[in-house]
Amino acid sequence: MTKAKSGLKDKIIGKAKEVEGKITDDKLREAEGKAQQAKGKLKDKAAKVKKDIQEKD
Repeated sequence: MTKAKSGLKDKIIGKAKEVEGKITDDKLREAEGKAQQAKGKLKDKAAKVKKDIQEKD
C-alpha cells in the first residue's frame, strides 16, 4: 500500500472514529479520530513531497 493510500485509509477511519465519538458523546474517541485524520493528512503530504523530490531527480 502506498503512503497516499495509507493516508486516505487513516483519514477515513479517523472520520468514522470522530463521528462515533460525537454520537456516543465520547470525547476521547472523538479526539482519537481527529488525531488519526491528522496522521492521514501528514502521510499524504509526505508522499507528495517524496514524489516531488523524485520528479526533480
